[in-house]
Amino acid sequence: MRRILPALLACLGLLGGSLVAAGPAAAQDAGNPPEQWRSYWVDAFNEGIYTPDQVTALIDDALAVNANALIVQTARRYDCFCNRALYPRTDAAIDPAPYDPLDEVIAQAHAAGLEVHAWVNVNTMWNSATAPTSPEHVFNQHGPSAQGAERWLNRKADGTELVGANAYIDPGHPAAVEYIVAGIQSIAREYDVDGINLDYIRYPDGSAQTTHSDWGYNEVSLARFQRATGRTDVPAPADGQWGDWRRDQVTNLVRRVYLGLWEVDPTARLSMDAITYGFGPQSVGGWESTRTYAEVLQDWAGWLDEGIMDTVVTMNYKREWQPDQARMFAEWSEFLADAQGDRQAVNGPALYLNSVDDSLRQVDRALAETPAGNTATGWSGYSYASPSLDSAANGADAERRRLAEALTTGPDAPFAEEAEVPAMGWKARPGEGHVTGELALRDGTALDGAEVTLTPLRPGGEEVTQRADGTGWFGFAHVDPGVYLVRADLPRGVVGAPLTVVRVERGAIAEADFPPLIGLP
Repeated sequence: MRRILPALLACLGLLGGSLVAAGPAAAQDAGNPPEQWRSYWVDAFNEGIYTPDQVTALIDDALAVNANALIVQTARRYDCFCNRALYPRTDAAIDPAPYDPLDEVIAQAHAAGLEVHAWVNVNTMWNSATAPTSPEHVFNQHGPSAQGAERWLNRKADGTELVGANAYIDPGHPAAVEYIVAGIQSIAREYDVDGINLDYIRYPDGSAQTTHSDWGYNEVSLARFQRATGRTDVPAPADGQWGDWRRDQVTNLVRRVYLGLWEVDPTARLSMDAITYGFGPQSVGGWESTRTYAEVLQDWAGWLDEGIMDTVVTMNYKREWQPDQARMFAEWSEFLADAQGDRQAVNGPALYLNSVDDSLRQVDRALAETPAGNTATGWSGYSYASPSLDSAANGADAERRRLAEALTTGPDAPFAEEAEVPAMGWKARPGEGHVTGELALRDGTALDGAEVTLTPLRPGGEEVTQRADGTGWFGFAHVDPGVYLVRADLPRGVVGAPLTVVRVERGAIAEADFPPLIGLP
């Protein structure tokens, strides 16, 4: 109960507005703990949640560092460490059913006052030469044995689909997008998680250059790009229009996940694990020149700005003991804190690359104030299984104890006091609403890429435009309450009334229903 009471009071509005405000951690009124995210990433490739006893040890270790949240890998490669999600149960050596790792983690963590965020790998399909046993697994249904539109595999420009045993899903494939969103919703619907954490929400690594991606050449995705642009060629990896289109596919997926999660549980937090390859934007010519934006096509700064990501957790994996990497860590830490705007940003150092002493130095720099006066919202250590560079030599348990002592003991210990997970004011007391809809012909054909404009029916309001995704779905997140005209720009050969009106209310999703649309022969 040590963290539950303040959270309940905050939800009831009894602790003042500061507890539900976005932004950096700050001291609260006397007697109340500060707000600062503190967590471990708990991967499922290692033990930690395989048995109830392991979960008990995990909870004890999290409390020892004064953590308040756990990011627990739940859907690893579309194999779920749970029993009731759309994704099939994992083949990993967990205790036999009816044991449910996610249920066990939630029960023990919540009893201890810890939040649980279900970590879901998004675009990683499989990574073993042995196929999963479940015939329902996405690799067996839509991997190398699938044909035509049923094949969801991402593909490089040279035709490569598998990198070793690693297979990836192409985020430009509409059916894959629907499956991803439905799977995430199933976890949020079936389990009392505090949020969903998206990993690998991007295109794969392994491109020939750091200025563009070689991936995205799934036949369905490529055909969609050609229809959208009127082009008939196969674009080169460095083609700017092709890069923008692929990046938009990832953003469209994030937007759809965000609003899909809001539909199931408006209080749940959507977080993601953000790429920070190389030097920061300060050294490479700005955000759009980073490897994050250009190579793996992940626009997490844009997602924060649009408000379709509640919390960005950077994978700021740098060696403090190497000068260039220490500089990278500092640059990305500064950019992260400044980019969070009115959402939240958590700095995630690599414990496994650093000694405990160097990790302690990185905690201080991760949470330092930037020249612009901003600070990150918190810290997440990667990972629970490997808490320091010295884990192999000294044992992970011993290094966890050393880390806990360094973080919580002494006058300068950064986590000497307990802290609360920062509340999300935009969800605790929403002042805006959302609009979603689908554009399809009467026969079910999706109007892929159709432009949709949202126009407020009040003086001075600004129009906003989005494009429908490959299923015809579109969404507008965080718009002011009021009445709006929704207008679709119909492609040639489609007739019907492309107009509808919606009323947006605070905290709710308004559905835009268009009259039937007909495709001319």
